[in-house]
Amino acid sequence: MAEAATSTAWRARGRAWAITAGSIVLALLAGAVLMVVSDPDVIGLYAYLFTAPGLPLAATWAKVSSAYGALFLGAVGSPGALAATAWQAAPLICAGLGVGLAFRAGLFNIGAQGQAIMGAIAAAWVGFALDLPIVLHLVVAIAAGMLAGAVWGGIVGFLKAKTGAHEVIVTIMFNYIASGLLAWLLLTPAFLRPGRIDPIAPPIEGTAMFPIIFGQLHVGFLVALLAAVAAWWLLDRSTTGFAIRAVGANPSAAGTAGMSVSRTTITAMAISGMLAGLAGVQYALGPGANGVPTPLSFGLVGTVGFDAITVALLGRSKPFGIIFAGLLFGGLHSGGLAMQSIADTPLTLSTVLQALIVLFVAAPALVGALLPKVKAPKTTSLVGGEA
Repeated sequence: MAEAATSTAWRARGRAWAITAGSIVLALLAGAVLMVVSDPDVIGLYAYLFTAPGLPLAATWAKVSSAYGALFLGAVGSPGALAATAWQAAPLICAGLGVGLAFRAGLFNIGAQGQAIMGAIAAAWVGFALDLPIVLHLVVAIAAGMLAGAVWGGIVGFLKAKTGAHEVIVTIMFNYIASGLLAWLLLTPAFLRPGRIDPIAPPIEGTAMFPIIFGQLHVGFLVALLAAVAAWWLLDRSTTGFAIRAVGANPSAAGTAGMSVSRTTITAMAISGMLAGLAGVQYALGPGANGVPTPLSFGLVGTVGFDAITVALLGRSKPFGIIFAGLLFGGLHSGGLAMQSIADTPLTLSTVLQALIVLFVAAPALVGALLPKVKAPKTTSLVGGEA
């Protein structure tokens, strides 16, 4: 009986991964169609499809192969490309872990953006305002950023648990509050760079930045992988993780079994915020384009909190799946730059590919219909993984 249950679970996981792989393939095919129809030179040759089919087909192959070849080279084609992909993936993995953990608790954390901003604020302030020894300075800055994110997420969990406030609405509002708080802080003496009037903070000390190892890889990526391992252990090997999964599956049953739904909700949102705060730490302390951390500014964290939702969905809210999704999206972003410069393909195409991948992942029945040999798992949930 146990062997049959294990076999069924493995088959369900295999089908889920097959759906994900099929979604990526379909997204690439759809992207190829977009490249062709948006290029007037290539699409014009299709007037000769029936008289000289080699012309449009050769032009199509040249267009698509050059673009995707550049995408591959820009993502993993060299040690520098791999380092760039890892740099792009690290904050996505951290924020994706936060969103995915909340999903497993039955919560929709749309506030990873605000939590990442708070994490960046705290980490950057420790980085430029405190004078601490090497190693200790970095550890304190990371801890401060994670704590800030945890507090920002924990407040939402408290409001959800004690007042019934909907976490989606509250987290969206907290995103605006965090953005406004950052804009205000950058105009205060504590954060304004001496001698400047534009809203930019002082550069952080070298003792607080993530060091570079192996010539190009920064330690922040290893921190993201460690966070994924910790999230996996928490969810699958600890009593707290069991409570989180139980409340996410059925809060009423979990409460009847003696679990504190309110405490679990607060804990899950605090941990979710902590991981999203770590994403902000990656931006505040990680090396920028010139090898030094980008000073704290209004757009430092970009849209990582919203991108994390797609990463969590693609990774099916599982820590190791989120690593894969983060690396994929990191590769699409870094490879998109190469695709733009080498193949003259718009950078926005990489964003379209991300959206298409998530679209197909979110519609497993559609993928199963288009790929008859791949059946959509009946018990798979994008929010909680396999049921």
